[in-house]
Amino acid sequence: MGKWDWEVFLQDTGGGETYLQWMMSAWGWTASVALLSLIVALVVGSLMGILRTTPNRLFVAIGNAWTELFRNIPLLVQIFLWYHVIPSIFLSLRSLPSFVLVVFALGFFTSARVSEQVKAGIQSLPRGQRYAGLAMGLTLPQTYRYVLLPMAYRIVIPPLTSESMNIIKNTSVAFAVSIAELTMFAMQAQEETSRGIEIYLAVTALYFVSAFGVNRLAHFIEQRVQVPGMLGGAK
Repeated sequence: MGKWDWEVFLQDTGGGETYLQWMMSAWGWTASVALLSLIVALVVGSLMGILRTTPNRLFVAIGNAWTELFRNIPLLVQIFLWYHVIPSIFLSLRSLPSFVLVVFALGFFTSARVSEQVKAGIQSLPRGQRYAGLAMGLTLPQTYRYVLLPMAYRIVIPPLTSESMNIIKNTSVAFAVSIAELTMFAMQAQEETSRGIEIYLAVTALYFVSAFGVNRLAHFIEQRVQVPGMLGGAK
């Protein structure tokens, strides 16, 4: 095995940019997919988690059905469904770029896990908090908004941190539908340069930096919003 050659990243790709510039661009695509997917997952997952804790059986059934559907189908299969099947059924989606379809697929897949965490966070609260909100004249939606959810979100920050880190890693499957993210860059650059060790080590480092950065940011937020005297909070 020859010596490692890190100068490969300074070589021109033939398209007017270096491999380093290409890798940074791919990192940007990875971050974009992860961020937008996380937003979708938090919004949809929170809604489904709330529905599953309401006294309305229909809402509970809808939330349960959504969660079971999206968590029991492999992510890669869901991406192919969004890319090949769903646009054939809903023709208006054919005009959407593959980037958007991947965001929906990854976001909905993760929303099932967020739903479980939000549900657990709400159910971990004393039942009296819901009753107190209703007794004060708040409607059920207002009770969720002003009483239950602010507490529940603080409780589930640690598992949501894990899901945020998982989203970054799960973006790697986007290469299957030609999204120019880090994994696709690594595969193509390795074929062009035959410097697989350097390429994959650099990509691995970027995935680690991204996930670790999310972890530290979430830990900072958790320390600032934790509930005193609850779940290890300061007394």
